[in-house]
Amino acid sequence: MKISTRGRYGLRALVDLAMHQDDKAIPLRKIAEREKISEQYLEQLFASLRKAGVVSSVRGAHGGYLLNKDPEKITAGDVIRILEGPISPVDCVMDSYNCEQANSCVTHDLWNILSKQIGELLDSYTIADLKKKAEILEKN
Repeated sequence: MKISTRGRYGLRALVDLAMHQDDKAIPLRKIAEREKISEQYLEQLFASLRKAGVVSSVRGAHGGYLLNKDPEKITAGDVIRILEGPISPVDCVMDSYNCEQANSCVTHDLWNILSKQIGELLDSYTIADLKKKAEILEKN
């Protein structure tokens, strides 16, 4: 499983939003500048995040985006699933995949365990955790 720029940039952008929002909407332009990510690309990512209810948008002169949930309640796994799809190293262990050899495949259990452990690891980190790490890095 390889996480694309959608997942990586999406996580960085949400951490940036958590660090700077202070109860006011943050324009994507500001996040794009700080994170060195294309504003147009962020628009695509935030459309998916808004649709999933992670962020909300505010229109107007002081418009932008706000986190819809506390950073402690948004996991890295949530973001990766929204932006990348199911967390799975191989197709045969995804719920939507009907593997005809699942019961006789010697590696099927290995892929299931790996998929579960990746998901658990990503779910163990919240935006708040990553924000704390970013604040430490910013001080150095």
